[in-house]
Amino acid sequence: MNFLVVGGAGYIGSVVAEELVRGRHSVLVLDDLSTGHKDAVPALAYLVKGHTSDPKALREAFTTKEIDCVVHLAARTIVSDSLADPAGYEDANVRQGTILLDAMREHGVSRIVFSSTAAVYDASTPMPLHENSPLVPGNPYGQTKLQFEAILRERERTEGLRFVALRYFNVAGASIDHGEDHRRETHLIPLLLDAARGARDPVPVYGSDYPTPDGTAVRDYIHVVDIAEAHVRAIRHLMDGGASLTLNLGAERGLSVREVIRSVERVTGRQVPTVEAPRRAGDPPALIASSEEAGRMLGWKPQWGDIDTIIETAWAWRQRYPEGYAE
Repeated sequence: MNFLVVGGAGYIGSVVAEELVRGRHSVLVLDDLSTGHKDAVPALAYLVKGHTSDPKALREAFTTKEIDCVVHLAARTIVSDSLADPAGYEDANVRQGTILLDAMREHGVSRIVFSSTAAVYDASTPMPLHENSPLVPGNPYGQTKLQFEAILRERERTEGLRFVALRYFNVAGASIDHGEDHRRETHLIPLLLDAARGARDPVPVYGSDYPTPDGTAVRDYIHVVDIAEAHVRAIRHLMDGGASLTLNLGAERGLSVREVIRSVERVTGRQVPTVEAPRRAGDPPALIASSEEAGRMLGWKPQWGDIDTIIETAWAWRQRYPEGYAE
């Protein structure tokens, strides 16, 4: 089968593309490389360099091979940036996604797996979060993802589109060949690993007065390979004629920032320099998933659940590629 991975040169997208190639599928990647890396695209995948707003790139992506399903991972994803630039986030995450859906319709593609987020939920509600928990995003990033989910449902009603929307919690870790290498790093684990190896200044711990056991924010960490496996299962669900779904993906247990720091120190055998900092606007105290529905509908459950194991894979990748991707 032929799959188009939009955003397939990014962290999660590259691992999704890797898993699809390993399954002997034909994979095309559409990515403008503004935040992704050419070297992150698997060697056996075909890269179309371009943006979703570029008609020529879209045409190449949809006509090089007959696409069976789209995996849409391209987005702007930094909460603090979304507070400063809500209009830019609406353009990137809603308008550009709509252009992609229009191209799918033009080329007769009716299946899509969409990368959504736990930021769509009201984080003040009891944990863990279920798919029917209240949807009250606390920032423009979450709001734009929720808007696009609504567009998917409308396209299902009016055009027969079928979709699986996967609401991620905190993704971490690495495969053998693909890991986190953001030009502007904001994720906790790669920041801590770089600090442990002396490659950056002390890592800010944003907020120590949250209503959590140790005062720091609690998150649900899920391995990137488990995320990729969920995408493969979601594609299979759609290719088998399954109905549209919206599912959480998480490990179903929360870890505080301080617990993650201790895990990094265990794994690396090094002290991690940190510094106390005020809370960041838009950051909730805790986000923990219930992934029961993903297990029921896709037969999926995390295989890399232990935080030390997750960090070991990220540390191994960073040691192999201390400067990230070569380009």
